Amino acid sequence: MNKFEDSFKDINEENIYYQYWLPDTEIKSVILIIHGLAEHSGRYMNIVNRFVPLGVAIYALDHIGHGKSDGLRGYVNRFSDYTSTIKVYLDMIVKRQKGKPMFILGHSMGGLISLSFLLSYNYAINGLILSSPSIKAPKKIPSMIIFVGKILSKIMPRFRLIKLTSGNISYDEGVADNYNKDPLVYRGKTTARLAFEIHETIEYVINKAGNIMLPLIIFQAGNDELVHPDGAKILLNKVNSHDKSLIIYDEMCHEVFNEKVYGKVLDDLQIWLSKCGHNIILKE
Repeated sequence: MNKFEDSFKDINEENIYYQYWLPDTEIKSVILIIHGLAEHSGRYMNIVNRFVPLGVAIYALDHIGHGKSDGLRGYVNRFSDYTSTIKVYLDMIVKRQKGKPMFILGHSMGGLISLSFLLSYNYAINGLILSSPSIKAPKKIPSMIIFVGKILSKIMPRFRLIKLTSGNISYDEGVADNYNKDPLVYRGKTTARLAFEIHETIEYVINKAGNIMLPLIIFQAGNDELVHPDGAKILLNKVNSHDKSLIIYDEMCHEVFNEKVYGKVLDDLQIWLSKCGHNIILKE
């Protein structure tokens, strides 16, 4: 396995950090990981360590305002800043890995970014993998907060509104501890503008989800408190993919790829990829 890292300029001339891992053997296909809110691209090593040795090239970037990329933490001017950056990055990847099967894996807000990107650009990929996607707001966020966020987004867009907590990301205490100690994780409050942009994009995705027709699998944590688990069911019913499936892990919370039994999720992903013609064979 070989790791590389670099940066590129987005359409706003901000520096966007990215990293990727290539197998020592022939590359069979490519997975682009799109991370969630407040975190960064380096928190997906369980996926990297499983699939790169199987011949998968894995690419990831830090969104604007996240990780090692430029930008104000917890803020985005427009949600399209995320999706336009994905377009720039994916164009780079396709040129480097021309003709290889391409998959996108989006976690949480990264799932919302993935869906918005595909609906906005109609990019040809071989399949979409979603992990606890942000399709419905969690129960603990009252409608009043959403209403206030809409108003503040216009008059005080950088007003700090909602704070994420690490206690709901995984039942593995080590994961939560590493999250709290990680200097690249943003643990402050998100801004009113970002909250509003997420809310508006959720509505856009739900309204347009019928245009999604590519192979889709959703991994949803049953005890998720950071996104509403019903969002995955709503999305599954809306998309028009002939190959679509939802796996709910009742014993897990938000980060299914970082849970104590994450190996089960990776097994399920490996099976699905193999069925997509990915040519990964499960080890006996």
